[in-house]
Amino acid sequence: MPTESANFNLNSQQYKQVTAPQSIGYRIKLLSQLMARNFQDRLEPLGLTPFHWVVLCCLWSEDGLATSAISEKLQQVGGTLTGVLDRMEERGLIRRERDRCDRRMVRIWLTDTGRELETVLPPIALEMRERVMAGFTDSERKQFSQLVDRAIANLS
Repeated sequence: MPTESANFNLNSQQYKQVTAPQSIGYRIKLLSQLMARNFQDRLEPLGLTPFHWVVLCCLWSEDGLATSAISEKLQQVGGTLTGVLDRMEERGLIRRERDRCDRRMVRIWLTDTGRELETVLPPIALEMRERVMAGFTDSERKQFSQLVDRAIANLS
């Protein structure tokens, strides 16, 4: 069934701009995959993944978050987060505890091991960021970040 957008007649230039590999969506996905792969290569010797990194970042900022709050901050489906938290708990990075006031709620707390990673992982992430942003001026870095934030907000 044709959609309303199918009525648009794209010229050759417009067509190239919206199809892979020139489309912005494809290039952002490629950038994301390359960054994740490079970051994973750096985290793997530590037995960590990029997903562990973002969960740890949430907890370094605010320890004792409810599982639902972490999921909301990271915009993740609960099942995906549950598996990651299982592996983090097995590794001794976090511990789960039922909320004292609401037993339905599970809070996630850093262990000493998880807390110690706060001195190890941010320098790795900084090195990764510098590699990605090599050749960008400070102004371009700020503008790029703002543009990405706007694009995310447009789709949120």
